[in-house]
Amino acid sequence: MYGEGQRIGGRSMESMTGQLLVATPALKDPNFDRTVVLLVAHEAGGALGVVLNRATEVPVSEVLGNWGTMAREPAVLFEGGPVQPESAICLARMRPGARKVRGFHPVSGSVGTVDLSVDPETLQSSLVGIRVFAGYSGWSAGQLEDEISTGSWFVFDALPGDAFVERPEDLWSMVLRRQGGILAAVAQFPPDVALN
Repeated sequence: MYGEGQRIGGRSMESMTGQLLVATPALKDPNFDRTVVLLVAHEAGGALGVVLNRATEVPVSEVLGNWGTMAREPAVLFEGGPVQPESAICLARMRPGARKVRGFHPVSGSVGTVDLSVDPETLQSSLVGIRVFAGYSGWSAGQLEDEISTGSWFVFDALPGDAFVERPEDLWSMVLRRQGGILAAVAQFPPDVALN
């Protein structure tokens, strides 16, 4: 990672790792319509995140065995994004007071990624829960910054529970509503303006 003042995409900018990207109504890419993305990494070479609100119907236990017992409800795989859908990224939340464990890599506060090659039973006492994402969302150097500046994404601070909500389909409007003001009104924006 890098600190404040380093250059990303030709501009000086801080890392947005751990922040939420919330698709604006102007974003028309069907891969990201009404999505909330948690940025897992944001560096000079680009950014990587996972879509938090696209649950599938495939149980985690069906694909990853014992990891399924640690998955938060809904305990299914999520579509993390259009890049490498055959790969998996696992987010986890550390228990308060738990000490750092092998295989856990912090993203923001108590939330981080977990190495799925580690035996899940060794992590059970340290983690509150996990969520597994098939694929991810990726941006090359400067691409995400350009998308933000052209109005495709809102950028907000993430709360520790955002990646683990029980009703992920409500996350887009929930995050916008908690911002207050005009952004709370955006949460009521209809999916298809032509039908309004």
